[in-house]
Parts: sequence; C-alpha cells; structure tokens
Amino acid sequence: MAASAPAATPPRRRGVELGLLLFAVLLVIGADTAVDATLNDRVSTNVLRYGAGFVLIYAVAHLAVRRLTPYADPVILPAVALLNGLGLVLIRRLDMAEAENARQAGRAIPAGDAAVQVVWTCIGLALFIGVLVVVRDHRALNRYAYTLAAAGLAFLALPAVLPGRFSEVNGAKIWIRVAGFSIQPGEFAKLALMVFFASYLVAKRDVLSMASRRVAGIDLPRGRDLGPVVVAWLLSVFVLAGEKDLGTSLLFFGIFVVMLYVATERTSWLLIGLSLFMAGAYLAYLKFGHVQERVAVWLHPFDYRDREGYQIVQSLFGLGTGGLFGRGLGGGRPDTVPFAKTDFIIATVGEELGLFGLVALLVVYTLIVSRGFRTALTVRDSFGKLLAAGLAFTLAFQVFIVVGGVTKLIPLTGLTTPFLSYGGSSLVANFALVALLLRISDAARRPPPQPAPKQLPLAEAATEVVKR
Repeated sequence: MAASAPAATPPRRRGVELGLLLFAVLLVIGADTAVDATLNDRVSTNVLRYGAGFVLIYAVAHLAVRRLTPYADPVILPAVALLNGLGLVLIRRLDMAEAENARQAGRAIPAGDAAVQVVWTCIGLALFIGVLVVVRDHRALNRYAYTLAAAGLAFLALPAVLPGRFSEVNGAKIWIRVAGFSIQPGEFAKLALMVFFASYLVAKRDVLSMASRRVAGIDLPRGRDLGPVVVAWLLSVFVLAGEKDLGTSLLFFGIFVVMLYVATERTSWLLIGLSLFMAGAYLAYLKFGHVQERVAVWLHPFDYRDREGYQIVQSLFGLGTGGLFGRGLGGGRPDTVPFAKTDFIIATVGEELGLFGLVALLVVYTLIVSRGFRTALTVRDSFGKLLAAGLAFTLAFQVFIVVGGVTKLIPLTGLTTPFLSYGGSSLVANFALVALLLRISDAARRPPPQPAPKQLPLAEAATEVVKR
C-alpha cells in the first residue's frame, strides 16, 4: 500500500503583510501631506521626515514578525500601523493648531507632542519585539500565572496608596509621577491579570461549569463557586473608590466576566456579572461624589457646559460640525475640545473625517478584534484560546468605552483610544498586547509537527533472503 503524501505546508503570508503595510504607510503619508497642505499652504520637509521614520519603524517590526512569528496573522500588524500612523498625524495636526493659537496670543510656542509620540512608538515596538523574543511559546506564561497576578495587583494598587502629588491627574489616581516622568501602571496590570485569568479559568473550568439549580431555563452555578467573580468585583470597586477611575474599573471587571463566560459557556455567569456590576454602580453612585458628577454631566451636559460638561459639549459640537464627510484634515477646529489628543481624539476624527471616516476607523479596530477571536478559535490549547479571546475583547471593550463616552452613549471614563491617542503607557502596553496576540496566532496557524514513523517490533519485521 502506497504511503500517503505529506500534508502541504500552509502559506506564511508575510508577503500579504508587507503589501498591507505599504498600503497603510501610503495612507498615513497622504494624510500627513493633506494636513500640511491645508494648514501651511505647502508641504514641508517634516512630512518626509515623519514618513521616513514611520517606514523605518514598521520595516523593523515586519522583519521581526517575519523572523520570529512567520505564521502569524498577516492583517493585525498593518491594521495597528494604520491606527498608530493616523494617531501621529492627528497629534501633529493638533500641535500645529496649538502653535498657531500661541502665536496669535503672543505666547511662547509649545514644543508639541508628535515627536514625543514617535519616541513612545519606538519604545512600544522595542517592547513588541522583546515580547516576541522572550515568549517563544505562549503556553510558557501559564507557569508564571500567579507571579504575574501578584505583579498585576501591585501595579493596580500602587497609585491608590501613593500621595496625590505623585499619582493624581484630573481627579483620577492612576499615575506614578516622578521627576517629570509619568507612567500608568494599570495598562500593564491588565496584561498580567489576563494571563492569570486564563490560567486560573482553564484549571477551574470544570468546577465553575457545574450547576446547582435551573431557574427560568438558566443553569445557575453553585454558591461556593461564586468566589472568583466576587473577588474580581470587589477589586474593581476598590479601583473605583481608591483611584476614582471608572474606566479601568469597568474594563477590568468586564474582561474577567467575559473570559469566565468563554471558559464555561454558561450564560448565567454573564447575568451574575451584569447584576454585580449594576449593584456596584448603584452603590458607587450613592457613595462617591465624582460618580454622581459624571452621571449628572452625562445626562444633562448642556446644564454644565461652562464647567464639567464643557468637554463633552465641545465634542458633540465637533461631531455635528463634521457631518457625514468631515471638514477635511486640517479644516476643522478640534483644538477647541480639551484633551483632544488623549481622551477626545475620536472627536477630532469625527470632525475632520466625518461619520464615514469615523466608521472606517472603527472597521479597522473591528478587523483586529475579529482576527484576535479567529485566533482564539483556531489555536489548539485551552490556555491560548482564553488568552487570545481576552486580549481581543480588551481592545474591543476599550474602544467601545471610549467611543461611547465621546458620543454620550455612556458616561465619560477617561480611557485612551488604543494606538490612536497620545500617551506612552497605553501605547507601549498595547504593543505588548499585540505581540502576545501574534505569538498565539503563530501557534494557531503553524502546521502541527509530523508524527515520527512507527517502528515495527523486531519479531514483525519483514525478512529477505539474499543469494550470494
């Protein structure tokens, strides 16, 4: 009987990734050219300088992916490059508006933040490559789950115990500020805690899937199995109370509940998580003044338009001014919105690119998230499935919270838009997140090792007579 032919090796698709990266680079350079032409009536050499730097940065990233994760998904890195590049263009556009405002007012022209964001991008991509070099197999993270949990909890709690002058910005105690340098440790804590969640839920999945009774067609878990979700809920309440950070609290608890649902496939956990969240939100509203203020501004922003509601009112005006097609890059006034480079950069997109441009941007995020969930479906081990699902959901949920706050769908939370907003901690941590996602994707798409040929026992070996 003829031996079966070996399975064909799946394509690595690095050429597809390179082509998409070139397309993303052309879009970014075109957007930067449009900003320069609109605001300066000419195209300066800064466009070439930023464009060359951007090409170099992502050429190095592409070579690292080609070398270290050759079977990784070919769409994720180009989509990230496009978001990061557009963020740099918008930050530079806002820098130019600030410089013009300072010139008209007779003040000193500020240095601008675009160059700093380029530096943070380089640091983020250095960490991106470092994660790919160090984490050669995502399953190795399973061995350090409890160490990472301890580190994550320490990162999360540290700003709350520091004095306000070292940790508080705009009312939220989520920073560590020393000698002019600031970092937001919660951005890195979420990655460490996601690894722990995935490890813990894989180990305890069978126990957490057990039901005690069936009510209204839903299998409820046993009471003694509620411990993990209650601990996660209490920790999120601690973040909300101690650090006055509604966004991180909501993000942290949402990640855990969704990963718990993915691990057990029981809708009851979603209902329990939603009930606990609503109870916690109600208690927080009763006890904490900053929560009451956020809700009041959310419900009636125009009543506070000259005070706490000024940001959201200006954001809504900007989105309305942009309409369907936008004012064009450089044609609007997004600088009138406070924190336009960080919390409200989505308002800048809506004003200058319009509803169509904003939807196109959300489609790029959706593409990354869908590729992440596809990786979770195809990877072979349970730990990788849960971790990839958690990483993808984190990006999706963070974008939902940010866009929902800017458009007044939900109260403002203070989170930044991944890869788009100005800020070092968020950008660097999200590059590490993408590196983990690409590592898991490489394992999912890599062909399984071929089994060694079976050796027959000596007694069953064929004999052959040789004539001399």
